[in-house]
Amino acid sequence: MDLFNVYPINPINIVRAQGSTVWDAEENPYLDLYGGHAVISIGHTHPHYVQRITEQLNQIGFYSNSVEIPIQRELARLLGKVSGKEDYHLFLCNSGAEANENALKLASFYNSRKKVIAFSKAFHGRTSLAVACTDNPSIIAPVNETDNVIFLPFNDEDALSNAFKNYGEEISSVIIEGIQGVGGIREASVSFLRLIRTLCDQYASVFIADSVQCGYGRSGLFYSHDYAGIEADIYTMAKGMGNGFPIGAISIAPKFVATYGMLGTTFGGNHLACAAAVAVLEVIQQDSLIQNAATVGSYLIEELRKFDQISEVRGRGLMIGIDLPSELAHVRKDLLEKHRIFTGEAKPTVIRLLPALNTTKEMADQFLTAFTEILEG
Repeated sequence: MDLFNVYPINPINIVRAQGSTVWDAEENPYLDLYGGHAVISIGHTHPHYVQRITEQLNQIGFYSNSVEIPIQRELARLLGKVSGKEDYHLFLCNSGAEANENALKLASFYNSRKKVIAFSKAFHGRTSLAVACTDNPSIIAPVNETDNVIFLPFNDEDALSNAFKNYGEEISSVIIEGIQGVGGIREASVSFLRLIRTLCDQYASVFIADSVQCGYGRSGLFYSHDYAGIEADIYTMAKGMGNGFPIGAISIAPKFVATYGMLGTTFGGNHLACAAAVAVLEVIQQDSLIQNAATVGSYLIEELRKFDQISEVRGRGLMIGIDLPSELAHVRKDLLEKHRIFTGEAKPTVIRLLPALNTTKEMADQFLTAFTEILEG
């Protein structure tokens, strides 16, 4: 049997990792400023993280949600404290797509409606309803197609207001990334997020804050939507939550009432996943990593904006998009092949920086030096 070939792959075999450095099979070191799609939040193989998972595995790795799992409550308490949402409730699952799927489903249960508002260039996952809310027809199979999703231009307040005027009593939820990832590191404006909150309150619709990539401290705030000074009804999360261990979750406002069987999962909230997630939050808290993301991210953004060749620098904290003109489309490849620096992309020519939250100024300078050398040719 061979693999189903759906991934374009760099011919690099990474065999070892520590912090923000990874090594290939030939022992060549690489600076990792992408963290496998914003997943590595506290650095590869962080000692506390490895210890937490090892200790848990030596006790019990898995049992189903049919029994008491105290570490779930430990995770919920810690997440509530670090995120500032202590009166919310936690449902645990396995991925960002599953988190968004459950959030959309819960919203529909809540108000018995079907229509969802999503936005241009949105990416919410690959499961049935999550992918239907994703603005990429090439990954939506015919079976996923639905008339229940209304796509609007991102940050267009008039279009949003008009949609509610036309469909307000039918709109179950509005789902939005505080900072779009796959869409090119595009930030929702403060006024736009506040308008979503106002309209959802007015029409009894549910505000879903997709924080799968832009959350968990990456923006310099726990949830990137926090910069608008509003609270969403449901926050979805995954990528940085487990530092590589598969886990996702939704944080649910108190107004939602749980009933047995409403949501469910086999693997979600298992002992190992919770141990990983608790370790991540402990490190974030102990090492002030949200503040570090804000500080190092601001430095990087400020320095990058000094380059005349860049079309635009977007983002917040350690979620940065470098929008390049077409003649500089080679830069990302050169960073990897000539300087051994991993970065991400958003097509056609945006370099995405999504490094660990404990990235240092020295690492930022290493990237800036390599970036300068490539641009100066």
